[in-house]
Amino acid sequence: MARDTTDQTPISSVQELTDYLAAGNKPKDRFRIGTEHEKFVFFRKDNSPVPYFGEASISALLKGLQAKSGWEPITDGDNIIGLGEQNGMGAISIEPGGQFELSGAPLENIHQTCKESNQHLAQVREIAEPMGIGFLGIGGSPTWTYAETPHMPKSRYEIMTSYMPDVGSRGLDMMYRTCTIQVNLDFSSEDDMRRKMRVSMKLQSLATALFASSPFTEGKPNGMLSWRGDVWRDVDNRRSGLLDFTFRDDFGFKDYAEWALDVPMYFVMRDGHYHRATHVTFRQFMNGALKGEIAAYEPTMGDWTNHLSTLFPDVRLKRFLEMRGADGGPWRRICALPAFWVGLLYDDDALAAADELTKDWGFAEVNALRNTVPEEGLKATFRGHQLIGTAREVVNISRVGLKARNRLNGDGVDESIFLAPLDEVLAKKATLAEDLLALYHGRWNGSVEPVFQEYQY
Repeated sequence: MARDTTDQTPISSVQELTDYLAAGNKPKDRFRIGTEHEKFVFFRKDNSPVPYFGEASISALLKGLQAKSGWEPITDGDNIIGLGEQNGMGAISIEPGGQFELSGAPLENIHQTCKESNQHLAQVREIAEPMGIGFLGIGGSPTWTYAETPHMPKSRYEIMTSYMPDVGSRGLDMMYRTCTIQVNLDFSSEDDMRRKMRVSMKLQSLATALFASSPFTEGKPNGMLSWRGDVWRDVDNRRSGLLDFTFRDDFGFKDYAEWALDVPMYFVMRDGHYHRATHVTFRQFMNGALKGEIAAYEPTMGDWTNHLSTLFPDVRLKRFLEMRGADGGPWRRICALPAFWVGLLYDDDALAAADELTKDWGFAEVNALRNTVPEEGLKATFRGHQLIGTAREVVNISRVGLKARNRLNGDGVDESIFLAPLDEVLAKKATLAEDLLALYHGRWNGSVEPVFQEYQY
């Protein structure tokens, strides 16, 4: 998230929080695709991380991009921490360890998504190359220790950094040493949201397997294919992971709001200042728990919006749905991830087929799959068979859905071509992580360093 919200509309009831989510309902002809991707920033001369301050730095990158693009700077105190498109549709932000993120505009098709990401990467390379800076597209920081990783001067990150060790063992790794590709998709009604969230929650581990690309940590294999996926197993389990209530046939906006109400907050923002609030849940906040601690202690809709952005389930509900299971990866995967989910969720017949395929998948077995996929990838066993068989079924449903959606639109656009990286994974029976390990044990002669040159954008 590039910019925290300051909407001062007061909250008078829990129902208003549910209504906020329900306001995301929109007609199908207004459905859009919002794609986000993160990348590690490094100095090409020695593959070291790029700090925030300095002539060749994260802040210099942001200032150079601001001058070139005309996007509005987003600041935290005196520090530039991101850029916002003037129409408010797209944004560039920095993650805690300096990972550079594009939060793309809501677009109509995957071709536009690919064009957007390609233009962004070309633009950041133009600014970065004179500084000797490159960008790496994989899911986990391959060589840097936590101590070597820079910390960005962003107030919400300072609060999270001090809080994470209290609630899980891997939160700092998540913040500082992982990268993801994410897609944000719309829904037309509560029933539509329910089906999409239920299907995508169940299939998120399959996406983790298909996009696994984080087999290295601190210069050596870490025993995982998706180290990033393994990290998410113990970040803060009160606010992340699978949500059991989404497996029910009758859950809705109110269930998500009620769950979110009982998750501890990170902060309350007042007059541009972040007040730590990790000792109270949002429900306690609504009941006056911060009275006497901050002057304006009554909750606002801006507080609710910000709180929703600090929840990390595998599928996150705002006024749209966020698919959060995939590792970061090369450019073609920035296009493949939204294609995969759009094919499954934006065509009615494909969504019905995916719902039928997964209808009797229970919470316990899906959670067990979530625990085994980081290490085993598509070789993980699900219902007595390797997951790769199910992956072939699901990718085919997505392909059929994309083709049907394109026929319905009648625009001659074929989005199914963007599934090609997944077709390659399934044909080879090997993930990108396994390709990287083969290079490490082969041509790279036991070194991880070549990944920076061969997999930079």
